Amino acid sequence: MKVNITSIALKSPFRFFPLSVYALNILKQLKSTHCVEMKKRGVWTKHYTMTLWKNEADLKAFAASGAHLEAMKNSRKIAKEIRTLTIDADTLPDWKTARSLLEKNGKVITYWLPKP
Repeated sequence: MKVNITSIALKSPFRFFPLSVYALNILKQLKSTHCVEMKKRGVWTKHYTMTLWKNEADLKAFAASGAHLEAMKNSRKIAKEIRTLTIDADTLPDWKTARSLLEKNGKVITYWLPKP
């Protein structure tokens, strides 16, 4: 099975509102997939998700379609950094472990902030 761990660091607390709209649409999409389990948490400008999938094909199909794809296309508008990591596991890790794995091994996408 595959676990995907993701974090998003928002450009500012005001970007939480557009993030919430994207998240609601993504959650609706997720309900129609083969996702086994999902957890989310976040506060202020840092937010995390974890999803458990039976296989990588289902994970990739979700990530490359629908509301998730739309959010990724627009992520530059709200995020200063996104980290993602996919691991083999039968269950979702605890949050402390997930954050540590993501920090050490996650793929990092950074969007530069414009100069004031």
